[in-house]
Amino acid sequence: MTEFRGFQAVTDGEAVERGVTTLTSDDLPDDGVLVEVHWSSVNYKDGLASTPTGKVARISPIVPGVDLSGVLLEDAPGMPAGTEVIAHGYGIGVSRHGGYAELARVPADWLVALPDGLSLRDSMVVGTGGFTAALSVIALQDHGVTPDSGPVLVTGATGGVGSTAVDILSNLGYEVVASSGKADAADFLRGLGASDVIDRAEFSEESKRPLESTRWAGAVDCVGGVTLANVLKQVHYGGSVAASGLTGGPGLPTTVLPFILRGVNLLGIDSVEMDIERRRAAWARIGSDLKPSNLDAIGHDVTLDDLDTVLTGILAGKAKGRSVVALR
Repeated sequence: MTEFRGFQAVTDGEAVERGVTTLTSDDLPDDGVLVEVHWSSVNYKDGLASTPTGKVARISPIVPGVDLSGVLLEDAPGMPAGTEVIAHGYGIGVSRHGGYAELARVPADWLVALPDGLSLRDSMVVGTGGFTAALSVIALQDHGVTPDSGPVLVTGATGGVGSTAVDILSNLGYEVVASSGKADAADFLRGLGASDVIDRAEFSEESKRPLESTRWAGAVDCVGGVTLANVLKQVHYGGSVAASGLTGGPGLPTTVLPFILRGVNLLGIDSVEMDIERRRAAWARIGSDLKPSNLDAIGHDVTLDDLDTVLTGILAGKAKGRSVVALR
């Protein structure tokens, strides 16, 4: 047996005990290939998975961490031992041990070879949040939202999805307006390329009007709830909103009018169950034309010993950018 360090959450009813512990290879799942984990990251879903009220984790104890990058220690189909790889989504960090440990065992058909243009750390600054942001941008492009179409709104812009979306969109030449509730975030967001920063309060109160004056050619929404409903009312004719978050709640208090009078498209973005070939193709673009240019500004390093505090903070809405977890 090989011993290694990991961060583990153990739930008992509504109580949870979590922290750094020593694990062995016998604690890992039986299936898959062994990966020496170098980096992981902190996502909102990791916060949910590490607390019983989040209703996300399917096993206990669990090593959270829905994404990881590292080096294969065993051969996998098309990927010999020594290949640098990325893995995220599917059941990682939810129904099987995830990235917050020095070793992981991952099914071979969940692995993505690290694309050219990214380091292992870069890939986790991007991580699940940035991958979701890239999928959102691809969806807007596929539905005809171009830099010439008009301004694109990003809600929840200081989070992992939002901050990376601001970066990618601005790199592609879009006029990006960032929405945030953090008073001290304006300089950070403008540094990522936002042309304007507005208060999230503009979208946080439910409006009885079914439509508002149009403002946005498109939007990347990381919030959901009332915020998403209000954004939909302001999208130009034929515009699109890529929605991936629910920090504002799972409800959507709206009408069909944005869709049937303005032809607005609501595009659902899921990064968890996407098939592996599409996943690998998206990562190739993240290493090239969709690569964020401000990864150093977005990412900041933490260790396993910091995770308890960091996970509490992300659930409290205190995250800014991406916390990347250094395992090596």
